[in-house]
Amino acid sequence: MSQEREMWKSRIGLILATAGNAIGLGNFLRFPVQAAQNGGGAFMLPYLVALLFLGIPLMWCEWAMGRFGGSKGHGTTPGIFNHLWKNPVSKYLGVFGVLISFGVGVYYIYIMSWTLAYSFFSLTGQYAGIETREAMGAFLKDFQGVSGESWLSVSSLSYLFYLLSLGLVLYILSKGVVKGLERLAKYGMPLLFIFGAILVVRVFTLGTPDPTMPERSIHAGLGFLWNPDFAALKEPSVWLAAAGQVFFTLSVGFGAIQTYASYIKKKDDVALNGLSTASTNTFAEIILGGSIAIPVAVAFFGIEGTTQIAQGGSFDLGFQTLPLIFMDIPGGAFFGTLWFFLLFVAGITSSVAIVQPFMAFLQDEFNLSRGKSTLITGATLFILGQPVIFFLKYGFLDEMDFWLGTFGVVLFAVIEVIVFVWIFGPKNAWAEITEGADIKVPKFYFYILTYITPLFLMGLLGFWLYDQGWQVIMLKNVSKEALPYAIGLRTMLVLMFLGLAWGVYHGFSKNKRKESL
Repeated sequence: MSQEREMWKSRIGLILATAGNAIGLGNFLRFPVQAAQNGGGAFMLPYLVALLFLGIPLMWCEWAMGRFGGSKGHGTTPGIFNHLWKNPVSKYLGVFGVLISFGVGVYYIYIMSWTLAYSFFSLTGQYAGIETREAMGAFLKDFQGVSGESWLSVSSLSYLFYLLSLGLVLYILSKGVVKGLERLAKYGMPLLFIFGAILVVRVFTLGTPDPTMPERSIHAGLGFLWNPDFAALKEPSVWLAAAGQVFFTLSVGFGAIQTYASYIKKKDDVALNGLSTASTNTFAEIILGGSIAIPVAVAFFGIEGTTQIAQGGSFDLGFQTLPLIFMDIPGGAFFGTLWFFLLFVAGITSSVAIVQPFMAFLQDEFNLSRGKSTLITGATLFILGQPVIFFLKYGFLDEMDFWLGTFGVVLFAVIEVIVFVWIFGPKNAWAEITEGADIKVPKFYFYILTYITPLFLMGLLGFWLYDQGWQVIMLKNVSKEALPYAIGLRTMLVLMFLGLAWGVYHGFSKNKRKESL
């Protein structure tokens, strides 16, 4: 017999925990950059369309799948798929749900450690006196160790904060669902919203920092984000970027929501819980994330300058531009510390969520204790994290993020919708979503789930394959210097998949033998 599975202690703890899973660095770093790169207000309409036709339906699917799996003793997608589709291949398709979440956790914890370090730097004035984005960029590169010629040039301070962040994640996981995940959410999420509200108020009271340049103001920044440019809606890239952001921000396609939902009872609601999670995340992203980085960047650098900064990516905005801005306003050290600690809180709630499926896999399928599962999880995270840290300058992290955090989540979303809706059956899937529902789910979502969401997802994959897939697959976009590391990353991902597939085979065979005794 397997050990008894844990359950969430309270509904508010469950909502906060799943919201913490969704609310991460993407809300405060990735969303502003995606919006700025894709025309500001032009981005918001495709974003809301993707939320309605992809985000919310997938959220309901994953909640329903998780609750269904939990009632069968499984909190991860190999076991869930095995019960949804009685086919030997189903549980191996479910491996993607563990691989993606855990693989993202490998590098996500490292990025999260930067936010903790920069919170310390802001508080102690480590980068005080730096006046240009180029100099701030050099400071970040020195911290990461990517400016040195040797791959061993990672700074000891960077490594120390990584170990500290990894240790905190493992400590929380070791405490279990109620005393670990739920307790973190009950304290962390209110803190995140309080910090976010303080920063929004400070940003809104900045007005026009330079009166001689009235076009650079908080008002202009908000206008850039909310005034739609309908001409940009003709660009397929804007729609793809919006759909990708919805995936990333809601954490759908990762396999993590299923694990969290597996710790609720069979008759518990998933419809309202799923909608509450999506709504809380969207509020944090649009109202908080959209009201801090973009408006303040426009106020200091103008719309054109902000767009150029965004082209450099999330790190340029979050770790180079905003520290400079905070140093230029009264109380900047305090607000800089608050900004980076907000990012750290968002990061750690997401980190424990995306690592938990691997923990649940070890506990459910191998009947391992929480302590042993934590040790195995920690050792695996540490070993796989080393190439991410030491090969950062060669694009290892970026390549890993693409295959897992961008392409992988869309691919797995296609798989899970086909298995849950088309193979398990549209009526069965709808019955799972609406069973015990505390709200009436609109009937038209039955048709959205059955037809529009799958076609939307397959269209995204098809367009990517047509537009750039072949070049990416054949490594045409990788420099000669980075080529060995890109090949190494792909080899690592294949080995991770095979290792998890072996675990599925071994674990299920062991459980089958026990059941026959």
